[in-house]
Amino acid sequence: MALAIRLRRMGAKKRPFYRIVVAESRMPRDGRYIESVGHYNPLTDPPDVKVDEERLFGWLTKGAKPTDTTRSLLSRIGVYAKWTAQRRGQPVPEGTEGTALVDATADEDAAPKKATGQRTTQKTVS
Repeated sequence: MALAIRLRRMGAKKRPFYRIVVAESRMPRDGRYIESVGHYNPLTDPPDVKVDEERLFGWLTKGAKPTDTTRSLLSRIGVYAKWTAQRRGQPVPEGTEGTALVDATADEDAAPKKATGQRTTQKTVS
């Protein structure tokens, strides 16, 4: 039985939020899961991510593999760096908690978009 730490989509149509769950890798995305270890709301600014690190580290110790998206999300909030440092027996890096999400949103606002064929939408308030 291969375990995966993945995102489970919830919420209404066009208003998603996700639970970070441990599930068997063969189960459907929104199917049965073993345990919920956190949640992710991409609609807030900055995105809201809450993770029970103790439960997450327990599942990682048991061999659960995070999906690429979940690994990226955990890296941005600094939890994955803690896990890799803890696993290698190195000191836990300080000051990395939650900084990447804030920095990423600040960089998007400060730097103008390059002309790469992507549309940028600007909302005007009247």
